[in-house]
Amino acid sequence: MTDATDEILSLADHYLPVYRPRRLVLERGQGARLWDSEGREYVDFAAGIAVCGLGHNDPDLVAALTDQACRLWHTSNVFYSEPPLRLAEELLRASRFAVRVFLCNSGAEANEAAIKLVRKWATAQGRGPERRVIVSFRGSFHGRTLAAVTATAQPKYHAGYEPLPGGFRYVDFNDVAQLETAMASGDVAAVLVEPVQGEGGVMPAAPGFLQTVRALCDRHDALLVLDEIQCGMGRTGPLFAHWQDAVVPDIVTLAKALGGGFPIGALLAGPKVAEAMQFGDHGTTFGGNPLAAAVARVALRKLASAEIEANVASQSAALRAGLAALDEELQLFSEVRGRGLMLGAALAPAYAGRAGAILDHAAAHGLLLLQAGPDVLRFVPPLNIDDAEVADGLARLGAALRAFVR
Repeated sequence: MTDATDEILSLADHYLPVYRPRRLVLERGQGARLWDSEGREYVDFAAGIAVCGLGHNDPDLVAALTDQACRLWHTSNVFYSEPPLRLAEELLRASRFAVRVFLCNSGAEANEAAIKLVRKWATAQGRGPERRVIVSFRGSFHGRTLAAVTATAQPKYHAGYEPLPGGFRYVDFNDVAQLETAMASGDVAAVLVEPVQGEGGVMPAAPGFLQTVRALCDRHDALLVLDEIQCGMGRTGPLFAHWQDAVVPDIVTLAKALGGGFPIGALLAGPKVAEAMQFGDHGTTFGGNPLAAAVARVALRKLASAEIEANVASQSAALRAGLAALDEELQLFSEVRGRGLMLGAALAPAYAGRAGAILDHAAAHGLLLLQAGPDVLRFVPPLNIDDAEVADGLARLGAALRAFVR
């Protein structure tokens, strides 16, 4: 490592020590490849935690950003500007269910807005605080703000932040009987669920599960809120993950790939809740920023294309085949699960808890990879990744796994 890279890395001491990045400094990217400050090349199977859905340095996104940067950066929501208005119209049209949109800056903010919208809607129905419960699922992840992290039904994210906000109830993912029991008392205002859990180990909803959740919400006059922050925007194949489950939600939250790497979040509200919030009920300084909206408009158009959906299907099959071949050789995985280009390779019991060590080997062999907890390797490459990049990434993964086993 050069002195220049060492000097850059020393600046990390200025951060709150809430992260533990690998000791490399990424400098530039192109497509599904990245280069660090030492000139080393990496294949990117992480995509900024499923954010860079169109890879790095996409020319259409760059053009949208630079064009808008020469026009207008920020107005606040005290005034209108055209890009967020156009984006709102395009999101609603693409969604097939929503009639209102709230633009914000991140997934946590989108989920925070959803939680507040649920509570406002329940209040308008005449429900007291004790009847505004939100059910979420163990293994979920909904963000780091205090309400969103409380909705995240994982105790490790709660520790030290008590007292947590009230009004949340947890059940096991894909467990219909537990959900029925949780809703039986009639105090549930909404069910919040990821069609595919990301941080919870890349765990998809079981066939028919979301349809059952929808039916239970209808029976108990509760809202169905879908968190598609990681699994949406083409990640599982279609533009919205819930299209594969044939359900109509009341609220959907988005972020990550919607901005292609530029920070943005969105809440989509269906007709049942669209008027629950009125003037002054919620707000954001930077949400609906013209720069973010200009980029997101282009990202949305490209991610919604038939070409991206077809590529996700074909590269998902190639990635699964490559992982199966590696597992046949090395006997590392207990299963590979997920949808589209959101895949998780669960480690066999003999290697439980060692996903982080595998990520170190992967980086050393020129592959950027994620984990989903200590036992699962997570694969979320750019959605426009090509055949050669997938093959190269799998070759590097194979070398890394062999080194790990040795």
